[in-house]
Amino acid sequence: MEVRHNLPLLLMICFLSQMGGFMILPLFPLFMEEFGLSGWTLGVIFALFYVGKVIGGVPAAALYRKLGGKRALILMLAALALCMGGFAVSKSAILLGLLRLLQGLASSGLTVVVRSIIGDGGSVENRGLYNGYISSSEGGGMILGPVISGWLAIHWPLSVPFLLVALCCLIAVVTAMGIKTSAQNLPASSSIASRKVKEDYNNQNQQKNVNPPAAPTTESIQAKSLPVTMTMKQQLIGYITVHVLEMSAYAVFLTYFALYATQVMQWDALSASLAFTVAGISTFGAAPVVGRLSDRMGDRLLLCMLGMFLIGVEVLVFLSTSSHMWVYIGMFIGGIGGACYMDSFFAHIGDHTPEEQRSPIMGQIVSAAEIGSIASPLIAALLMEAGSLYTVFIFNLLLIAAAIAVQAVMRSRYRVRQR
Repeated sequence: MEVRHNLPLLLMICFLSQMGGFMILPLFPLFMEEFGLSGWTLGVIFALFYVGKVIGGVPAAALYRKLGGKRALILMLAALALCMGGFAVSKSAILLGLLRLLQGLASSGLTVVVRSIIGDGGSVENRGLYNGYISSSEGGGMILGPVISGWLAIHWPLSVPFLLVALCCLIAVVTAMGIKTSAQNLPASSSIASRKVKEDYNNQNQQKNVNPPAAPTTESIQAKSLPVTMTMKQQLIGYITVHVLEMSAYAVFLTYFALYATQVMQWDALSASLAFTVAGISTFGAAPVVGRLSDRMGDRLLLCMLGMFLIGVEVLVFLSTSSHMWVYIGMFIGGIGGACYMDSFFAHIGDHTPEEQRSPIMGQIVSAAEIGSIASPLIAALLMEAGSLYTVFIFNLLLIAAAIAVQAVMRSRYRVRQR
């Protein structure tokens, strides 16, 4: 798939899906309360979303390789539309749980498919920039989603925002139908490019009447880019470890920041919501710039580490003060950090994994990372019971520090090869 020509459509898809996700994120607990369900049942329904995200990445990668990016996108978006429409009309806890599970599967799958399209269709020179545009579009959705749903919730029943999100997903399906593919049933257009490179290579040598050496294959080119000190298995373990730690920290932040803001900093709900909006604005603006910087620097892991450090600064700021201005500045810095990490992390994977293994590796990483999203809030809950909300965010900082340490080790291995 030609990424450059399809990029506006991919951005629209990511914007609509992310906006939909953040529209229902603050309303879902309130919506569930209307059913009069027990606390345990609510917990199970919430958890099923993350279970779906854990098991959804690998099957999504397989669908991407089998059906291609366009069809896989349509399938994931249609599933999300079904979930949102189902939420609005469902009255059964069992059906709500099944829809929540499907939502997790589709959400995880959408991430895998979009990042795989960028990884396969991009190159070392532009993967960072393209991933930056994707993160920016998601940041735009993060800004508008809570604002729209909050306004709707004041004037309309809580089912209305879910119906609107379903409509957004259907618009995204139509958008995905407009994606142009370079060849029928070929999920990765880079394989075509690889064959063209080989043909040009042979033609040029024949014209020079020189006995050419064996034409470079995609595998041999990629093998040269892999560090001799790390096997593919070791790389995969490193990628999974880093992303599990990052997603664990993110899950703790999403779960407990609003609680910390209202109970410890004595903020109202609107002020806490605005903090997320500020982070979304900074991600929206910074992601393309950071992506281009990632391409030009080449040292993507260094930018990943910088991103995690900036996220740590965000946490330290709101642990140190309850001043609205300073906390919002911290959130702005954290939004930039998130852009640094996400843009460079997925671009780095695209640079250093063989084409035929790229989407399966993406699927394994995304799925495994969601285990952290399930476990870390539970661990944080135990810490809150034993200590306080302050203890929860000390745990958050430890997760961030561990992620930076693992990336530093991986980066040192890559730099050994470069020397």
